[in-house]
Amino acid sequence: MSAEALKGHLDALLLATLTGGPSHGYAIKEALRKGSDGHFDLPTGTVYPALHRLERAGLIRGSWSEENGRQRRSYELTVAGLRALEAKRIDWQLFSAAVSGLLNGRAYPVPTG
Repeated sequence: MSAEALKGHLDALLLATLTGGPSHGYAIKEALRKGSDGHFDLPTGTVYPALHRLERAGLIRGSWSEENGRQRRSYELTVAGLRALEAKRIDWQLFSAAVSGLLNGRAYPVPTG
């Protein structure tokens, strides 16, 4: 699946990969690939700029470490990032239910309450 198809959803996917704890950029990229059974095999040029944008927005926090003599930047969710992820999950549930209803020829269920 192309990066273009994920437009608007990439931030939520990146935040979701960090719910298990801090991770470096390549591991995040691999978590997207493996977690989607290879459908989200995104180029580095898509993932890293998005991580930097999320960091500037205060949704993730990055820190440098050294591993096997190499510098690596690891990222972790902030409290604001966790809140944003929860909001994005709710938005996704509503969006996907509406699209599924339309594509399957049935009306979107009107929320009660």
